[in-house]
Amino acid sequence: MRIDILSVIPEMLESFVNTSIIKRAQDKGLVDIVLHNLRDYTSDKWRRVDDYPFGGEAGMVIQVEPVHKAITHLKSERHYDEVIYTSPDGEILSQGLANNLSLYENIIILCGHYKGVDHRIREHLITREISVGDYVLTGGELPAAIIADATVRLIPGVIGDEQSALSDSFQDNLLSHPVYTRPAVYNGWEVPSVLLSGHAAKIDEWKHNQAVERTKRLRPHLLRIDE
Repeated sequence: MRIDILSVIPEMLESFVNTSIIKRAQDKGLVDIVLHNLRDYTSDKWRRVDDYPFGGEAGMVIQVEPVHKAITHLKSERHYDEVIYTSPDGEILSQGLANNLSLYENIIILCGHYKGVDHRIREHLITREISVGDYVLTGGELPAAIIADATVRLIPGVIGDEQSALSDSFQDNLLSHPVYTRPAVYNGWEVPSVLLSGHAAKIDEWKHNQAVERTKRLRPHLLRIDE
């Protein structure tokens, strides 16, 4: 999988793509994350990518020209399954959406910035808009990192124990169950006895029930209730 990220300040993402699981995934050849500076695609001698909006309003907006040039250049080299824009009003990122993205071969992520982008970008160049929550950030670099991380970790081979990803929170619309480590008793706090029983069926049942109860309490909207 290849992920191209277009940003006004790509240096914000350099440590993200060069550390931890994301770096190991790239070292294994499972994913290639390429950062692009939008300023490299402007014809302005000062490399400006923003301007005041028509109609008068506070704040600056990313211009259409550098984004169009960048996306056109990338598309001339390969096919892209999605061109994603990180916007506050896009569809909310979910585990299911991350699962779908992990099946793609190539995606572009455009990081929002300033007061947003020229709307023609959204009308003609973007195929999907994704938000990481109902709040506004200074730029779309952190959302781009979140989208990439949530996607890449689901690619087979990225995580050493592939079953670990399948038991993450939000898979099957459930939060994860509580987990415990040694010692079995610490400071008088005990690990649930069922986890020490060695009875696989009972342990699986306990884990499922705990996940359901936590979901009911913390994210009830995730549960699918048959009417």
